[in-house]
Amino acid sequence: MIDNRLQTFPKEDTALIARMCDRHFGIGADGLILLEEDEDADFRMVYFNADGREGTMCGNGGRCVVAFAYKLGLLKKKTSFQAIDGLHYAEVSDDGLVALAMNEPSKIEKTPEGHYILDTGSPHYVIVCGQMPKEIIEEARRIRFGERFKHEGINVNFIVIEKDQIQIRTYERGVENETMACGTGAVAAAAVAKLMNKRKHILVAALGGALEVYFGVYPSLSGLVLKGPAKSSFQGVWRRHLKV
Repeated sequence: MIDNRLQTFPKEDTALIARMCDRHFGIGADGLILLEEDEDADFRMVYFNADGREGTMCGNGGRCVVAFAYKLGLLKKKTSFQAIDGLHYAEVSDDGLVALAMNEPSKIEKTPEGHYILDTGSPHYVIVCGQMPKEIIEEARRIRFGERFKHEGINVNFIVIEKDQIQIRTYERGVENETMACGTGAVAAAAVAKLMNKRKHILVAALGGALEVYFGVYPSLSGLVLKGPAKSSFQGVWRRHLKV
């Protein structure tokens, strides 16, 4: 997460971004986010996947950049910001949770196998399981690199719909591995559950923690809302030209 309001970060350097995200020789991350100035909103979010290429909307990244802007003093409780998929509204609650208004899912398709394909700011393939598989990587890569999705890529989600929550595991394109949580994936999972049982408030349990998804019933934000914690892990200085 980088404050790039002065436009000092070389965001055209995809190799640098990939090197920074590398978990062995860099900082280690699933992606990199730049906070930049915007004429029509409080700020702009620019998101890059771990491979260094600019990505589509990142739901959890959106919540994190709001928490970052709040820490920088750019907002009080409520804010608006631009992302690659348009304008978003968000607010920070007194307990530190961040609620983010997301765009409605689009292009919902049901496959002959009974799986779901939809776009929640990023494209997602959702597989509803009776129980969570122990291993998801091989099947996820078979779909992600299959003939239909091999060029643009797709995120692959495995979900188990329970009485009071959804379990989810997500394989993300650009990272090309399983991640601890995915905000747009949580929204995709909740959208599928809503199609199946019409619920308007859904708890989505990922490996990295729980997220809440609201459909038109969140107190102060209209439409579809993704809510959860956003905490800073550490801060530091990256010396780009440091030689060891």
